[in-house]
This record gives sequence, C-alpha cells and structure tokens, in this order.
Amino acid sequence: MRIVVTVKYVPDINTERGFSGGRVVRAAAEGSLNELDENAIEAALRLLEAERASGAIGPDEGEVVVVTMAGPDGDLAVRKAFQFGVDRGIRVSGDELAGSDYFGTAAVLAAAIRRLGQESPVDLVVTGMAALDGLGSVVPTLLGAELGLPTLNLAKKVDLADGVLTITREIDDATEVLSAPLPAVLSVTDGANQPRFPGFKLIMAARTKEIEVWSPADLGLDTALAGASGARTEVLAAAPRPERAEPEIVTDKGEGGVALAGFLIRNDLV
Repeated sequence: MRIVVTVKYVPDINTERGFSGGRVVRAAAEGSLNELDENAIEAALRLLEAERASGAIGPDEGEVVVVTMAGPDGDLAVRKAFQFGVDRGIRVSGDELAGSDYFGTAAVLAAAIRRLGQESPVDLVVTGMAALDGLGSVVPTLLGAELGLPTLNLAKKVDLADGVLTITREIDDATEVLSAPLPAVLSVTDGANQPRFPGFKLIMAARTKEIEVWSPADLGLDTALAGASGARTEVLAAAPRPERAEPEIVTDKGEGGVALAGFLIRNDLV
C-alpha cells in the first residue's frame, strides 16, 4: 500500500505575520510543519500499520510519502514529517510557482502525485483539514478534482477494509458515514487522532535523510496553471489589524440599561 501525504510549511502562528507584494512573508527561522498536517501523517501511518497487522500486505511492504510545494525552507516541514516515521519526502520547487493560489497549489501537488503513480500506484492521498496560514480548506477537494478521484473530507474516524475507505464525520448537527473505493483522497480533522511523539532515533535520522527536489519541468507541468500568472485570486491590499479600542466602563447608578441600549444602537448591534 502506498500513501501520499501532502504537507505545508507555514509561518509560526505565534509570530508576527505580514504581506509583501501580496504574498505572506515566510522566514525559515519562524516556520514549521503545518500543525494540522501532523494529523494527516498520523492517519497515514496508522492505516499502513493496520494493513500490515492484518496481513493484507507484508510487514515490510508499503510506504508513506510526503509531498510539499515550497522553497528550500519547506525542508523544515519535510524533516519534521520524517521524525514521525515517514519513508520518503519530496519538495516541489521553482521560482515560477511563487504566488500560486489554491487552484495552482492543487495542480502542482496533483502533478507530483501523478509522477509518483508512474513509479508505482498511489492507493491513497491524505491531507490535513486546512493550512493554518490560509485556512481555505479547499485544497483537498481541488486535489481530488485534479486527480479525478473520490474525495472524503473532514474525517474524524477512518477505517479501511478490502480496499474500501470508510469515514465518519460530524457536520453541524449531523453525523455522516461515507465510503469510497481506493484510490481516493482523504482529509482528516484535528480530532481524528493524536499524533505520536517522535522517537529519538527518528529525530536524529531526519537530520540527514534525503529530500528529493522536483522542478515543474520534472513534472511536465504547464506553469501557466500555477504561480502568480496563473492565480485566480489576488491580494489587493493588506494592513495590520487595528488596535482594539479601550472598553467603555459604565457604573450603573440606575441607568445602566439605558447606557447598554445606547451602546447597542450606536454600534448597529440591534
């Protein structure tokens, strides 16, 4: 069984973030593997381990491959994935990919997955529910469309039996159970599992493990589909969030209700 997990390098959410030229400023010293992608990696590892334990594949068969689209700083995300026990890491890079939007990102990732499929079949593609820098949550669906595969999104529970993937997800007040045959695309929520703690040996090995770097030319990718020139969205302006106004404190001397009503009316809250 061969599982591909798409991951992303994102700026640390606890650091000051900004835009330059309509793009998120990314500094390697302040970024990391997208936290929600850790759940995707854990889901992939568990599915592979379950297939081995059931005898569906041999104890040494199968692999988990991570793919990211990023500059050299994206290696930090891939090395973090290695620490969890991922077998192989690939970074797709190229100046012509800078400024890609959700659609361009999905096109690039799909091209990388198709190339992996030329080596040997890819049974499953797993993603996190969102990237914490953009929070668009649309790449899993776009990736499924690019690959022409059934897509099961926002899984809280995942099961695999006889080549059929079944998920349980909670949407609003409903619980849904959905199934699809492999190959398929799967996205998992942060409630799907608890990512494992990396072992010392894996942490040390991740420092020197090879990261393959592929270019758009290696993928036979039409660069008109990605990068700033192919983006269907554009950031026109960005500004820091304004400082929160000081609270208005009213000492109630019998007219507190009037003051509250006035506040609500002035701020168009009623």
